Amino acid sequence: MINAQIFRQYDIRGIVGEDLTAESMYLIGKGFGTYLQERGKTSVAVGGDARLSTPGFIDEFCRGLLSTGCDIIKVGIVATPVLYYSIWKLKTDGGAMITASHNPSQYNGIKLNLGLGSVYAEELQKVLHIIQSGNFAKGEGSLSSNDAMDADYMDYIVDRIKLKRPVKVVVDGGNGMGGPYLPKILRRPGCEVIEMFTDPDGTFPNHHPDPTVEKYMTQLSAKVVESAFEAGLGLDGDADRIGVVDEHGKMLFGDQILNILARDYLKSNQGKAIIADVKCSKNLYDDIRKHGGTPIMYKTGHANIKMRMKEIGVDFAGEMSGHVFLADRYLGFDDAIYVSCRFVEVMSSTTAPVSSYLADQPKMYNTPELHIKCTDEAKFEVVAKVCAEFQAEGYDVNDIDGARITFEDGWGLVRASNTTPVLVTRFEATSEARMLEIQQLIEGKIGKYI
Repeated sequence: MINAQIFRQYDIRGIVGEDLTAESMYLIGKGFGTYLQERGKTSVAVGGDARLSTPGFIDEFCRGLLSTGCDIIKVGIVATPVLYYSIWKLKTDGGAMITASHNPSQYNGIKLNLGLGSVYAEELQKVLHIIQSGNFAKGEGSLSSNDAMDADYMDYIVDRIKLKRPVKVVVDGGNGMGGPYLPKILRRPGCEVIEMFTDPDGTFPNHHPDPTVEKYMTQLSAKVVESAFEAGLGLDGDADRIGVVDEHGKMLFGDQILNILARDYLKSNQGKAIIADVKCSKNLYDDIRKHGGTPIMYKTGHANIKMRMKEIGVDFAGEMSGHVFLADRYLGFDDAIYVSCRFVEVMSSTTAPVSSYLADQPKMYNTPELHIKCTDEAKFEVVAKVCAEFQAEGYDVNDIDGARITFEDGWGLVRASNTTPVLVTRFEATSEARMLEIQQLIEGKIGKYI
């Protein structure tokens, strides 16, 4: 009937024609509609990305939703943040975005929302169980369209960004959904923008739409250097994750982007807490404290962090993966278009180059996010065993999400990916030799259980 494996931790995602078909999208629509009706909710904003399968999938998903009595407002082919904005602006009970984010072109999927909160983990499994049971709500919903959300969204951002001077940036849209928005927004206050791959194309003909991976940022880096521009901004496939390269074409890690934005945020928000995930550098946590903030280390995952922000009343959070969440002057969801504008706002407040922004920090040697193949069935057990072993040996272990082991001169992380059959690791230390020692120590323990 439906492949249960496509119901992942944060969304639904699978290969078109195999995992996701017209029939499965219809069933997911019925399942989500029933889930909403059980909670007394009926109105849904629906959008989708530029993948070739998306228009047909939107139709089938909406057909399922309508059969449960839900009322739909279709907002068209949009960026994921525009769908989130539409939920807020149109005051719908929920939302659905047909997208596979930064996955290759053969994939598609759905992000489901209850209000601005993600339907994920156990709640997403409830949608699956409804589908498996076949006990669907019945009714006749209404269908309408709203084509004004694109312009409304861009106006909303422009009204909230104040630049002290025009900035020169290159924007790489990755042929995803951010391209039609960010250059237009930045040009309105006078920025000079060079566009790269800003026309949405679901085949992603130029490079994979993931701006957190260095090899997909090489064209952007080259264009920034060649044009002598101040920075390059990269967006992922559905525009909820940001990547940045400095004036030399050097890529900033997600925690460095977060660090630059955190310094700016703390100028007017002394004492406030900032959430960052377990993959972020020690420099970030130390720097937040140094600039008058309170750092909170939390689980990886955009849905986890958005929920935690609401629970404890935090206005600013982010992840190594390029998701940044701002409820300060904004709506609190992960929006790489808006975050790009906030980054440009920081740039406009100084004539110093981007490469100098964190030059005062201690030099740390770190790896990017690394992956070790491990089956979905085994990965959480492997992490639990590694964590228990380090704890038994008296190491300083934070186990909020896997095991982050802290040493006097560095740290290492192992956690199970929530979306793919891999273990995620990252290592950092005050010297490259020590970083490799920590990596060998932790990988050695992992190797005993794989």
